[in-house]
Amino acid sequence: MDSTPSPSSSSAFDLVSRALGRYIPQGGAAAAESRGDRAARRQVPDQPAAGGQEQILGAVNLDRDLIITRCNLEAPVFAGLEVGAGRPFVDLLPRGDVPTVTRRLRQVVESGEAHVARIQRLRRGDGSELVVSMSILPSAAPEGGLTVSLIAMARRLHLYAAETAIGTSLDIGETAQSLAESLLAWGDVAAVDLDFAVWTGEGVSGRAQGRIRLRRAALVPDRVWPEGYTTPGDDLPGDASRLLAQAVLRDDAPQTIVIPDGEAVERVFGSPRVARALVPADLSAGVVCIPLVLDSAPPVVLGVAEVWRRADCPFRDSELFDLQELVARTAHHVDLARRHQREHTQVLALQRRLLPRAGGDTIEIASVYQPATPDSAGVGGDWVNSFPLPDGRTALVVGDVVGHGLGAAATMGQLSMEARALLSAGLAPDQVLEHLDETVTVLDDAESGLAAGYSALGSTCCIALYDPVGHHVTLSSAGHLPPILVSPDGRAGPLSIRPHPGLGAEFALREPFDVYTVGVPPGSVLALYTDGLVEDPALSIDEGMGRLADAVATVHPWDTLQQAARHVVSDLAPAPQRDDVTLLLARMIGYRKGDTATWRLAARDDAPARAREQVSALLRQWRTRDDTRNNATLLVSELVTNAVRFATGPITVRLIRSGHGLLCEVGDTGNGRPRLRRADLLDDGGRGLSIVHRLTTRWGVRWTDTGKVVWAEVAR
Repeated sequence: MDSTPSPSSSSAFDLVSRALGRYIPQGGAAAAESRGDRAARRQVPDQPAAGGQEQILGAVNLDRDLIITRCNLEAPVFAGLEVGAGRPFVDLLPRGDVPTVTRRLRQVVESGEAHVARIQRLRRGDGSELVVSMSILPSAAPEGGLTVSLIAMARRLHLYAAETAIGTSLDIGETAQSLAESLLAWGDVAAVDLDFAVWTGEGVSGRAQGRIRLRRAALVPDRVWPEGYTTPGDDLPGDASRLLAQAVLRDDAPQTIVIPDGEAVERVFGSPRVARALVPADLSAGVVCIPLVLDSAPPVVLGVAEVWRRADCPFRDSELFDLQELVARTAHHVDLARRHQREHTQVLALQRRLLPRAGGDTIEIASVYQPATPDSAGVGGDWVNSFPLPDGRTALVVGDVVGHGLGAAATMGQLSMEARALLSAGLAPDQVLEHLDETVTVLDDAESGLAAGYSALGSTCCIALYDPVGHHVTLSSAGHLPPILVSPDGRAGPLSIRPHPGLGAEFALREPFDVYTVGVPPGSVLALYTDGLVEDPALSIDEGMGRLADAVATVHPWDTLQQAARHVVSDLAPAPQRDDVTLLLARMIGYRKGDTATWRLAARDDAPARAREQVSALLRQWRTRDDTRNNATLLVSELVTNAVRFATGPITVRLIRSGHGLLCEVGDTGNGRPRLRRADLLDDGGRGLSIVHRLTTRWGVRWTDTGKVVWAEVAR
């Protein structure tokens, strides 16, 4: 239906006026004015108009210069509005609303398109305000002006609109702000103060009244406040918190209190410091304090809502009932936001705990975790981790667990810790993913614990192991997006990885996890991330990864990696953000050639002697201490001896000099795992690993495609 009336039709003003004529009762405000009782218009009645029907409709006609030409505001609810022909319409508006409303009026004049149902405040002659729903309609030709229809926000309409608006967010601050904005219809200033435990998500039941700590959550209108006045984010002074707590909890029951005027305010608050913190302007104002109460046994007070207005406009009983009803209806929204905040904080703390702490001598690491917006479904299951392996390599792990909330967090923590344990035990990336795949399947059958009723099937994970000696990365992926590699010459792009169904796929769909080895010269940058960083409704996933590759390629070798990671996330993260964003950047440094040495020996009886000779000569060249050199020489001799006795094929000896010790590695083609045991007094063997154990700070085994590597670290 066209919003612009045709020339032959009646004007919008006439249509609204005729409708008003059918509903305004005889003997109403118009009759009172004709009797000269002008004072009747200055009093807004506490009860509906005669006939039992509350009148809330009005209309004003404007010319193209926004000057009033006709008006029909005879309903009692509009009493006190100083309106008449020849006056600018903006005289009815609060000063701060004039620019916005003027712009809307002129838009309708120029475009001819109606502007329907906007909440607006009108200013009465005594300075008080009236909340209305305002629609702007273009008048029919040849008038070419406007008709502004006004619907006073009657009690039921306003309560319904307020309750609907307050429940739209799970963020505590936004919920409190919506409540304060709704309360402003009854006063000049509205504030919401919440128990500090609500902010942290803690329970607030059973708290001692004298220990309550209130923090201002919302304050309207937005203006410059005097020094010392409590604004959002500030804690109320201790005396003020105790005062409000004692006021609303009189006789151990939450009650609404009214302080009618400045003298009473001054008498109740007593302290000038408390008055400066709570009174918005001067002591001539009155206030009503309504507790936010959860309907429980015993009742739980979450905070206090305050509505202030001038003392010459006292609160009527009907208004107090309205205020209590609105706060009572919406207190549970504050509690829902509190519970969401508690879960959000717990999950966020777990994810922060999993973030990488730092790199090492051979690799520089930076990570950014940016949780989803607070009013989303909750913190997701994105996780990223990096940690040095005992054999000198570094593990880089990123995963994305399906879903949100505590179930996803519990699964995320379990998978992260399991991956770290298995990698530290020497398993290859594909073997670790096989274990994680089985774990996800088992968790899907769990019926108890935090993950009860939650399914992680379809979660993804990517594991990359950086070898600082060979300057390569070995990686395997379970359905995760491919990492981005930036070479030292600036070329960037995603690694070519064959897609995989992910963790916990149906048995018939399960495929072996492929292993890829990629060369990463010193100076290369590897980026691991989750889909929240590259998914954009306006772009394909390939375009999103391309944007990420371009952004990471701009990271200069001299740039601080952590700062560069933040810039990448701020440039690419979508807004609003409905999924967690995780990015891990790793700059490869590696070992210098002079810090490593490798020898290949035949598996013969003279191999231990040859190994001792070469290791001893190298350590003299490195100017290693005598005790360290002797321990390392004996250690390598024992490991090579075991390789000759229990394995076949060539033996590889590698020595790595790091900042904290010497790393000795002996590789062979055997698949047996060396085990430390106590040798009997008459046994001929079994003491080699005991010697290794006593000479080293740590030792272990890792498996390769051709056999195994036994490594051990000696303190320098």
